[in-house]
Amino acid sequence: GAALLAAAQRRLGEPLSADPADWYGAVARFSGADDSATAAAYANDVYGVIRSGEERTTDAGQRVVLAARPQLAPATGQLARTGLRRAPAAGTECPQTVSCEWIPAPYQEFGTDDYGNHDLGQRPKSERIRYIVIHDTEGTWDGVINLVQDPTYVSWNYTLRSTDGHIAQHVKAKDVAWHAGNWYVNATSIGLEHEGFLAAPDAWYTEAMYRSSARLVKYLAAKYGIPLDRQHILGHDTVPGPTTSTIPGMHTDPGPYWDWRHYFELLGRPFGPTAGKNGGLVTIRPDYAANRPDYTGCETPGQPCAAHGSNEVRLYAQPDTSAPLIKDIGLRPDGGDSTTDVNDVASRAETGQQYAVAGRQGDWTAIWYLGQKAWFQNPARQPTAVNAAGLVVTPKAGLDSVPVYGRAYPEKEAYPAGVPVQSVSPLPYKLLAGQKYVVGDVLPGEYYYSVTFTEDSHQVVIGKDLYYEIQFGHRVAFVRAADVRMEPSGL
Repeated sequence: GAALLAAAQRRLGEPLSADPADWYGAVARFSGADDSATAAAYANDVYGVIRSGEERTTDAGQRVVLAARPQLAPATGQLARTGLRRAPAAGTECPQTVSCEWIPAPYQEFGTDDYGNHDLGQRPKSERIRYIVIHDTEGTWDGVINLVQDPTYVSWNYTLRSTDGHIAQHVKAKDVAWHAGNWYVNATSIGLEHEGFLAAPDAWYTEAMYRSSARLVKYLAAKYGIPLDRQHILGHDTVPGPTTSTIPGMHTDPGPYWDWRHYFELLGRPFGPTAGKNGGLVTIRPDYAANRPDYTGCETPGQPCAAHGSNEVRLYAQPDTSAPLIKDIGLRPDGGDSTTDVNDVASRAETGQQYAVAGRQGDWTAIWYLGQKAWFQNPARQPTAVNAAGLVVTPKAGLDSVPVYGRAYPEKEAYPAGVPVQSVSPLPYKLLAGQKYVVGDVLPGEYYYSVTFTEDSHQVVIGKDLYYEIQFGHRVAFVRAADVRMEPSGL
């Protein structure tokens, strides 16, 4: 690394100075970016870290400290001599603090009554944008850029490059990209694909990409009024299956190695305690580096993954690591056991997610999860969750259970002539009497009818039924407000 940096400095005709301020152009070149905006964003981040200082513990347990140099002023004028191209930023919806270019996804008609690869819309005038969904590509930059330009494929709004955090926008925020595997979520969200593979985080989930992504999400959240919390900044792995049959095929990215704790620190919304022990809720918050649950299947099915920090805690049927893992009847309708496979989300709670406390015993805490009492290790000496308070729902008096849904669609009376009524079919789970689940949002039943290439027949149907978004398991879900009672979480 040092040799490459020195070579870049020589190519710029700059001396091998002992002052880091004199290395701005070389640092920009060291990013590997081929455009000046991406290189500058990378260099600015590097110098920002030098100014503020940093402390980290390596995987080997070694503590590394970089002393802060708050007065450091790099020679930013060197950027003009790097010879890097200027990326075409016209038409993009990005903050000025990132490098962003427009590589449009096609909107084309083909075949008989078929088109792709997204839908036109008028958001947020027609429909509120409620969510941002974080994905990883499970592919490399060049490949996914080719895919998003295929009219017969799916689409997403932005792609972020691993090496330097460079962003390409493909679909305008007003339009609806096809990215979440749930039409309700598609119609109310923006999708960000991050170059990489969930089972190989060190090679792909770079600091440059985390920082660029956080800047983009902060910008979009401010622009569209999206709360910066885990009920609205979703992973693809926390998007619910819209119907029972779709649950086993739902995606699991960005996976257990995405550092949600660090990501939300970059967003300026760190996860901290918001109540005492009687607040009634917990926010999952393990120490990412120290939290290393066993996973399998990263390279070979059934074989152990290399030990690595994780954003997740494992959930058991009893406060004992020899007890069975919590089951997910949606994922395994035959009642099969959950596993430790890196893609098996059945018995895992993720950093930033909030759950109602169902019990405590020694170093263990129980939460309500998929209609069950689920236990996770939460020792006082090394806690994996912090106390919180908020609003929860529980079945109304007299109801033994209430249905849970994967989409918040309107009642049938809300549909005008010419718009087919969408069934509001429950998922295979039940929210049982005595159980409580955290409320993430209150929203009307809503459906975007868009099945034709032209916009003439497109309509947003909004009903009178209200829904609550809840953290039901690893994924969010919805319940009808008419079925439940909302109350403060305090014990």
